[in-house]
Amino acid sequence: MARLRLPVNLANGLTIFRILLIPVFMAFLLGLEQIPSDVRDAGAVAVFTVAAVTDTLDGYFARSRNAVTVLGQFLDPLADKLLISAALVSLVSLDRISAWLAMVIIAREFAVSGLRLVAAAENVVIPASRLGKIKTFSQIIAVVALIVPPFGYVLGKPLSWYLIYIAALLTIISGVNYFMRAREWVKAPQQT
Repeated sequence: MARLRLPVNLANGLTIFRILLIPVFMAFLLGLEQIPSDVRDAGAVAVFTVAAVTDTLDGYFARSRNAVTVLGQFLDPLADKLLISAALVSLVSLDRISAWLAMVIIAREFAVSGLRLVAAAENVVIPASRLGKIKTFSQIIAVVALIVPPFGYVLGKPLSWYLIYIAALLTIISGVNYFMRAREWVKAPQQT
């Protein structure tokens, strides 16, 4: 019986580490009631920031060391979606974001994941787009802004309110872009 060997290199290890940080992040944000809320929020921001930085590092190490793997191409976007989804669900439960807005972002994230799975069945790898990377960065900034106390107001609304709506708009636009580009990827003749 053959054994399945998963290529766990530095880049994939960082991606797995990011996934393992999600429950730690949620423990700070939602749990640990014996700790003051401002300390919990600071801990949540710190863990979330470390997780977000690993997203940049894993891609850098994979490309610079020519260590891009199928596992990494699958796990990296999954880790991003799990981290953002966990953050948004947690922020909904804390009444810091509307549930409908969180669901718009989460639905797009998993729709694009489904698209990637369909493409993979056709032996097509859908790479991350520049717009998708900007979207992810805007989501990270918005989540951090929603965790920390309001640090600025514009027209009577906290700056975090604007940041999450910008992130949602970029999320929708990048999702539409993926689906429009996917028609070309999936229909393009495969070169051997």
